[in-house]
Amino acid sequence: MKTSIKYLVAIFAIAFTFVSCSNDDETTVNELDGITKIKEITNDIHTIELYSQMGSLEQGYNEISLRIKDNTTDKYIKNAEVSWAPLMHMTSMSHSCPYSAVEKVTEKGTLYSGYIMFQMAQNETEYWDLKIDYTIDEVTYTITEVIDVPASAKRKVNTFMGSDGTKYLVALIEPNTPKVAINNMQVGVWKMQNMMTFPVVDGYTVKIDPRMPSMGNHTSPNNVHATQATTGGLYDGKLSLTMTGYWKINLQLANAEGTVLKGEEITETVTASSIFFEIEF
Repeated sequence: MKTSIKYLVAIFAIAFTFVSCSNDDETTVNELDGITKIKEITNDIHTIELYSQMGSLEQGYNEISLRIKDNTTDKYIKNAEVSWAPLMHMTSMSHSCPYSAVEKVTEKGTLYSGYIMFQMAQNETEYWDLKIDYTIDEVTYTITEVIDVPASAKRKVNTFMGSDGTKYLVALIEPNTPKVAINNMQVGVWKMQNMMTFPVVDGYTVKIDPRMPSMGNHTSPNNVHATQATTGGLYDGKLSLTMTGYWKINLQLANAEGTVLKGEEITETVTASSIFFEIEF
């Protein structure tokens, strides 16, 4: 009887170990669902893998994930502290852009994530690079690599001077896949504090007025202006798209007191705002 009990305990232990290992492997695999590798950045010690939903970057808002692989063991690091700093190299100067902190996605996973909002696209003489600093077991490493940031097909970013003398950046985040429906809309709003610092703007309103220029400039019902739910967060609203085709999402940026800082209300004589997004589907 004792032998049978020992046998059963041994079988249970082996099965538990197998399941635990399988779950760890599954966690590593599943955390990459829905994202595609953009590129690898390598130094003598580590390889950093960059990922995004569409497998590339573009002008505008980008959610970016990364993993750090030890080049000796081929294992991914789970205990790193990571930060990044994008920099645009222009012919006469350099500047950064709005970006978030880099956070661990899950406690036991290997993925780290954040966002970068590239307000400009690269060209033949001007380019972006990305500096990544990371600390593992109290040892700090750094790596910098040129990254590709082509222009977006449609207008997703507005950079402008408000009537209050502040330079603002407003970017479209959602919908990524618009539908004939009332779509969840998400917008980012930042201001330029200096060439390297672009904090989130709190407590404003992004007023929206979607129009179809090719269809008599008609609008749509049940839109909800984008507002901020939490300090330091993004702005959420509702975007009603009543048919497929090209839409111009006319914008107005209003401060906490309701004063419009940029953008025009659409009327019979004013057919488009000076700030807008474009959607075509």
